[in-house]
Amino acid sequence: MQNYPIGTPGEPWSEKEKSQWKSQQTVKRSYQEEVLDKLFNIIHEGFELKQYGSLPYDSERYPLYAVVPNNFDTKKPTALVTGGVHGYETSGVQGALQFIDTKLSHYAERINIVIVPCVSPWGYETINRWNPMAVDPNRSFYSDSPAPESALLMQLVSDLALSLMLHIDLHETTDTDNTEFRPALAARDGVSHDNWNIPDGFYMVANTSNPQIEFQKAVINAVKKVTHVAPADENGKIIGANVVSEGVICYDKKALYLCGGMTDAKYVTTTEVYPDSDNATPENCNDAQVAAICAALDYLK
Repeated sequence: MQNYPIGTPGEPWSEKEKSQWKSQQTVKRSYQEEVLDKLFNIIHEGFELKQYGSLPYDSERYPLYAVVPNNFDTKKPTALVTGGVHGYETSGVQGALQFIDTKLSHYAERINIVIVPCVSPWGYETINRWNPMAVDPNRSFYSDSPAPESALLMQLVSDLALSLMLHIDLHETTDTDNTEFRPALAARDGVSHDNWNIPDGFYMVANTSNPQIEFQKAVINAVKKVTHVAPADENGKIIGANVVSEGVICYDKKALYLCGGMTDAKYVTTTEVYPDSDNATPENCNDAQVAAICAALDYLK
């Protein structure tokens, strides 16, 4: 069993341990300053900010916004971009904001694009994978979800009645996955988790039932111009999953209730950037996310 300062090894957490965990979380950065202030200053003509809810932990502090077209053209394909499902994964949020600021207008004539840059603002502020109830939003995309982050995003997609061709979900894999988040997960669930080798570089997670490998390759080839792609480990795997193409693994997204499995889009991928690499900078990570979004949208042509 891994050592973790909360709970008893082998015993799942009760509400007492979850409350203890929550009490140790602190605000480390500002959702208002780093996300909302930027977002309100970069909306382009033809798009609007749609508030699709707020988090019940603090509804004034955590309003939830999507960037949506003023008018949906049924003749165009529709794409969904999501970031910050795991709030601690910074480039997912900042990469989405950078795309809105620098590239969105370039694609607007050809594609209906909906962007949700920060699904989990409490997680963003406290630099957490979970929400305050020790629930992982990225394992909670199902009916009657216990995570308001997931439930509200699913409701938005349902309300917009989108027929999606593409969904790209922006994530990171960090060193803290092994030092904090996987040990916390093992402790919460009363089980044992082996640490995995953190991949040094960018990789992507396709959907097992519909991997669309040529699409994944197109995104990888574009991102390679910006940053390095993670190699497979000595077992031919990345984070324990078989590599099916350079820098590409597969997860069953619907079975795992991942954000990437919440729609029936033909083209689905999850990006994974490695910000702790000696060869990466925050700017480089954001650029990689933008390159991935652009390549995914270009593929729709």
